[in-house]
Amino acid sequence: MRKMACLLTLFISISLFASERVPIWPKDKMPHRQDHQIAAMVDEAGKKDFNADKNRVAYLEWFDAPPKEVRNGGCMILISGGSYESCCDVELIKLWNKTFTQLGFQCINFVYRTPRPVGLPIYQTAWEDGQRAVRKVRSEAKKRGFDPEKIGVISMSAGSHLALLLATSSQTSAYEKVDPIDELPCNINWAIINAPAYGTTDAETGIPASRQGYGTDVNLSNVFKFDERTCPMSLHHGGTDIYASQTSTLVYRQLRRMNIPAELHLYADKGHGAFGLERGVEFMRQMGYMGKLAGEEELMKRYASDDSRTDYFKMNIWPEGKTPDIQPNQCTPYLEWHTPKNLKIKAIQIIYSGGSYEGNDPDGFEVAPARRYLNEMGMTVVTLKYRTPRPTTGLSKHTTAWQDLQRAIKIVRSEASKRGLDPERIGIMGSSAGGHLTLMGVTSSLHQSYLPIDEIDKLPCNVQWGIGIYPAYALTDGSEQPNIDKGNEDSAVLVPEFSFDLKTAPMLFVHGDADGWAAMNSVKTWEKMQQMGIQSELHTLATRDHCFQLKASPGTGSYTYLERIWEFLSSKGFNK
Repeated sequence: MRKMACLLTLFISISLFASERVPIWPKDKMPHRQDHQIAAMVDEAGKKDFNADKNRVAYLEWFDAPPKEVRNGGCMILISGGSYESCCDVELIKLWNKTFTQLGFQCINFVYRTPRPVGLPIYQTAWEDGQRAVRKVRSEAKKRGFDPEKIGVISMSAGSHLALLLATSSQTSAYEKVDPIDELPCNINWAIINAPAYGTTDAETGIPASRQGYGTDVNLSNVFKFDERTCPMSLHHGGTDIYASQTSTLVYRQLRRMNIPAELHLYADKGHGAFGLERGVEFMRQMGYMGKLAGEEELMKRYASDDSRTDYFKMNIWPEGKTPDIQPNQCTPYLEWHTPKNLKIKAIQIIYSGGSYEGNDPDGFEVAPARRYLNEMGMTVVTLKYRTPRPTTGLSKHTTAWQDLQRAIKIVRSEASKRGLDPERIGIMGSSAGGHLTLMGVTSSLHQSYLPIDEIDKLPCNVQWGIGIYPAYALTDGSEQPNIDKGNEDSAVLVPEFSFDLKTAPMLFVHGDADGWAAMNSVKTWEKMQQMGIQSELHTLATRDHCFQLKASPGTGSYTYLERIWEFLSSKGFNK
């Protein structure tokens, strides 16, 4: 009987507020009422017996409260897109509700008025509804058992334009006060923003971005005020979205200027859609919105074994007496082949570390875990020890390392076929200074770094992909030191050594948002490649500094970053 009573109590706690609809406006108090507008999801509005006159007022739909044992005191407002013409993301609302309820959040579907109002900005009535909805949610916090200062949103498309308004502009009143609830603040505490539409000046009238968000006369829409209550955000966007991904990069840049933690997740070859829900969850966990972070774990301890490797072979890069621009102070460069026990993939990944071009370690935390992870996945890995410390004879800091990398790629290409591998599926990966070196390898393969010395040098040194883990030295405000202006300003441009030639390959970037070797190194390189029509992927990690992966908490983006590599290789078809 006691067990039955406990189950009954649990059922009641889950069902207490299930599917409860609450209008957000008092009767006859809704501002800018227009007779053609309704408040309904498209599945309901499409029913034969739908009565528009009974569905004029925006509402909150309170879903089941999460079980008490998982509740974290937070609340998620779910906002559908639909071009401000409808609320159409029925399946997304279901997915978000399921995901965040299981994680312990009270979820609410916010249904605002559509289609677009007449004689007003396309977003005006939705923004009015949105500010009122946040106040209404906050007013219910104590009654429904969540913290009024733990209110987040997740959104899509036009709903993300609305979410950006809520996230950046709560100090600007969208409507006149109608009752005491309007004394409450309407700011939100965090936001997961998917594919925001109409965010740039070439799209703010409610059309796809006519110039993809680019141009000296194209800016972020000034409807976003970025006031003092602007909240942390995780921004997600597809690289081929007609509602330009430039909206997300511009919002991200402004958040950085304001020192507001943020994440940016940009997906190669993806159009208009909601991508990377798991990244949004990781962002919320990293920010502490889901409770205290678990203790950090050391990456090298997590990937300590070479059990997935069957063969190891070391070889010199340069023939005796043929090393170009030899420096008296530098180490001897070499390659190491790491063959997996279960070879599944004909592609090859070359990996090397950073070290300020003063040293580099092919057995350290920037190399060995990634090597072991890819060996587990059935991929051959080549590790590179390049010449360091920096040259002493007037050469640039990276010159001899670049020579070693170009030569290494040619050697790997020359060896591939005899090892049963594909010489036209070679990628390179480096961290920090090694990330800068990767950019040299990816963007400048048609630029000869040394005179040919043998038959191997007749082979090309281009690669099919690159992976940059917190690349340093990529922008002019940080070409020799941490970025002076965090790389945010337009005056910080890509350094001239990157040619961006016709063989430039797509890249994956992963970077800590709080890194002194600024995340904008990655973001601005991604933007340059985007402008060239090269679809790359990017992930920045809120609150995380340089070497974010050395120690990380389970369930955060820093902990799972190696999975981004496999996902990128899979999306590009290189994992075969």
